[in-house]
Amino acid sequence: MHAQDSSSGPRLLSRRDGPVLVLTISNPSVRNAMHPTLYRTAVEQVRAAAADSQIRAIVLTGEGEHFCGGGDLKRLADQRHRPRAEQLAHLDALHDWVMAMHDAPQPVIAAVEGAAAGGGFSVCLGCDLIVAAEDAKFVMSYVKVALSPDGGGSDSLARALPPQAAMELLLDGNVCSAQRLYGWGVVNRVVPRGEALDAALAWAHLLAAGPFDAQARIKQLVHAARGRSRRTQLDAERDAFVDSLYSDECGEGIAAFLSSSHKRG
Repeated sequence: MHAQDSSSGPRLLSRRDGPVLVLTISNPSVRNAMHPTLYRTAVEQVRAAAADSQIRAIVLTGEGEHFCGGGDLKRLADQRHRPRAEQLAHLDALHDWVMAMHDAPQPVIAAVEGAAAGGGFSVCLGCDLIVAAEDAKFVMSYVKVALSPDGGGSDSLARALPPQAAMELLLDGNVCSAQRLYGWGVVNRVVPRGEALDAALAWAHLLAAGPFDAQARIKQLVHAARGRSRRTQLDAERDAFVDSLYSDECGEGIAAFLSSSHKRG
């Protein structure tokens, strides 16, 4: 988290790179600290993207040297003197953003340079894939100011890590390196400093060229698996496989593979 000058405010910049939507958290003077207005904009942008068949992948990044320093501590200090219901609504907006990324059929890739702290780390974990610069720093800083996590941070870490590792990150509130998270399987790719966005975009374009409906079903299956019994998950896999098998994109994919195999033979 980071103290933010209230005279400036965060924005969510949006641009298209072919079939890839790039969303950029922009508040660089304070490490891209966030605000509830940004949460609500993000919900709108991601939900709109989810409904747009021309967008095949989404990349989330931060402007400048950092991904996101988390929440605005000055706003939170002021919020303590305002109605509790107001803060509950703000957090609902943040959680709607995380769920919008979860529910979108497109793969969502976080491109992380510099710091991903507090809510910034939580939002990063809410993405499907993470590309991080080798010197990127991740920290669940909530406990440092006597707060518990928001943005799905506890859920994401509990799903991804053994309980002891998740507890360490949340209870200590100490900085964790990209390399350590890579070793745990939380970060997918570690790249040289300054190259996270380019690497994420290259991956996004590769995924965007793939079979969209099948990828969407895979994403849905993976996200749903932990909340299901094995039998329920097997049934879901069966239904998704059959839906995919009878799709046009699968027919084209099998034909192309068989043709390629025949030529190699």
